[in-house]
Amino acid sequence: MSLVAGVDSSTQSCKVVVLDAETGALVREGRAGHPDGTEVHPDHWWRALSVALDDAGGLAGVSALSVGGQQHGMVLLDRDGNVLRPALLWNDTRSADAAAALIDEVGAEDYAKRTGLVPVASFTVTKVRWVRDHEPDIASRVAAVVLPHDWLTWRLRGYGPTSASPLGPDLGQLTTDRSDASGTGYWNPSTGGYDLELFGLAFGRDAVEAGSGTSGDAVVLPRVLEPGASPGSVHPDIAGESVLLGAGAGDNAAAALGLGAMAGDVVVSVGTSGTVFAVSDEPLGDPSGTVAGFADASGLFLPIAVTLNAARVLTSVAGLLGVDFDELSRLALEAEPGAGGVVLVPYFEGERTPNLPHATASFSGLTIASTTRSNTARAAVEGMLCGLAGGLDALRGLGHPAERLLLIGGAVQNPAVQRIAAQVFDLPVVVPSPGEYVARGAAVQAAWALTGERPDWRVALDSAPEPDFRPSIAEQYRVEQSKVAQHAG
Repeated sequence: MSLVAGVDSSTQSCKVVVLDAETGALVREGRAGHPDGTEVHPDHWWRALSVALDDAGGLAGVSALSVGGQQHGMVLLDRDGNVLRPALLWNDTRSADAAAALIDEVGAEDYAKRTGLVPVASFTVTKVRWVRDHEPDIASRVAAVVLPHDWLTWRLRGYGPTSASPLGPDLGQLTTDRSDASGTGYWNPSTGGYDLELFGLAFGRDAVEAGSGTSGDAVVLPRVLEPGASPGSVHPDIAGESVLLGAGAGDNAAAALGLGAMAGDVVVSVGTSGTVFAVSDEPLGDPSGTVAGFADASGLFLPIAVTLNAARVLTSVAGLLGVDFDELSRLALEAEPGAGGVVLVPYFEGERTPNLPHATASFSGLTIASTTRSNTARAAVEGMLCGLAGGLDALRGLGHPAERLLLIGGAVQNPAVQRIAAQVFDLPVVVPSPGEYVARGAAVQAAWALTGERPDWRVALDSAPEPDFRPSIAEQYRVEQSKVAQHAG
């Protein structure tokens, strides 16, 4: 049996799956946690990857491996390969003012044409501007800007600081893929190349793509690999045997590969963040900034809307009520649709869709009669899902076809989330069998690099809640959401 491995280095943890390369069947898996926070030193990811690989039984018998990672995180390296500061993650909103400044300087419509997106605090380009403006001593020492999966792939190949790697700090060996590059805010999905002018505008220094020639004082950006390509192999000192590496991918693009998402599918992922994305034949730019026109990991495109507040909404309200997820589900399903008029606009950490980085969460509709534990629990689930439904509306508004909704992520195993999703989304909802779809998608890349062909692995469906669309839920949410937006604005 030939084996391949996929890694999901996410915000909260590192997951590793080892699969049969022919069928995609799970053989073994492992996991390790990451620290909480909106900035994390990448060394934590490296240690977690080692622990997760050991937990998965190591790389014995594995022929190829690829890394899927959280998008947008800014990793800054000096010329000796050292990490200069903790990585600012996608959910760090300190660069909101930097995003606004870039929009003022370029214009939202022009920015969307050039990169497929409009800057918000999540994207890497705003974080490099923030470092330029607030940490000039660090900015002056930056020799390369990379993303989480880029850095891990580089380290797996044996590169890094001289004291911590067998091959040392060769920045010319840095690589990424088109899906992760498209989330930076300085790469153009239409042309397939970096927009170096935009990077220079953001950081105040020139940049070059790794491998394109001497860099001098220019900042190195990773070389962008095509789908199915390989940057090389895991270094023998790390793997102990010959293991080919795949290109790697951003987490949502990896999930789309792992699911085998097709045209007409819309994927809603409920993790630390919430995402609504679809596979498209054409690049998409949305001047409103609601939908980002990313590239996918297969050679197509991945229009996506993202919310900052997803599964942690349920965690927060479960903690408020003093219950676990099972009890939160039971309470939520005990209440009627609409939660007796109680609405939670769940902007606990600001919000990206809509772009309200300084907003806070708000309960409304509370009366003596409506203020019950059941209504509170249901309002949490409805509020989280209504935020995601706004992303679906935005995709449809741009003309993207939507025929069925694939609901994934750890939180969707909650029966209330599945049932209420069928009431919030005006689409047939299907729930694939539980699995690590980002890691599985990375394993697809590993098999692709190994064989030269993208594998066609079957994905089993776990359930399909009965359609029960209730437009009144979204209507009352939109009323309260608009009030929060006016206040936050």
